[in-house]
Amino acid sequence: QLLEAKAGLSLAQAQHALQLQQAKAQINSMVPKKQFEQLQNTLREEQCKTQQLQESLQLQAEQTCRQLVRIQEEHEQLLQAAVEQAEGLEQSLRNAEAVLAERAAQLRDAQAQLSRNKLLIEELREENRRFAMALQAAELKQKSMEEKNQLLEEQASALKQLIGKITPASLS
Repeated sequence: QLLEAKAGLSLAQAQHALQLQQAKAQINSMVPKKQFEQLQNTLREEQCKTQQLQESLQLQAEQTCRQLVRIQEEHEQLLQAAVEQAEGLEQSLRNAEAVLAERAAQLRDAQAQLSRNKLLIEELREENRRFAMALQAAELKQKSMEEKNQLLEEQASALKQLIGKITPASLS
C-alpha cells in the first residue's frame, strides 16, 4: 500500500509538473513576456494615475466641502439679515399703523369739533339774525321816538311862542 501510494504520488507529481509546463507554455504563447511587462508597467502607471486622480478628487471634494460650508454660512448670515430687516419693517409698519390710528382718532375728534362748531355758528347766525331784527325794530322805534321828539319840540316851541305872545298881552 505504501509503494502504491508512493507510485500514485509520483504519478500525480509528474502530472502536475506536466500541467504546470503546459500552463506556462500556454501563458507564454498567449502573452509574450515583454508584452506582459509592458502591461504590468501600464497597469502600474494607470494605478498611479488612478491614485493621483483619487487624491485630486479628494482635494476637490474637501475644497468643495469648505466652499459649501462658507456659502452656507453666508446664506445663514443673509437670511439672518433678511429676518432682522423684516422684523424692522414689521416694527415700522406697526409704528406707522399706530400713528395712522392716532391721526384717524384726531381727525374724528376734529370732525366732531367741526360739526359742533357748525351747529354753534348756525345758532350764532340765528341769534345774530334775531339781534339784527331787534336792532332794526329798535332803530325804527328810535326813529319814531325822534320824530315824536321833533314833533314835541316843535309843539314846545310853538307853545313858547304862544306863551310869549300871550304873556305880554296878559300883562298889559
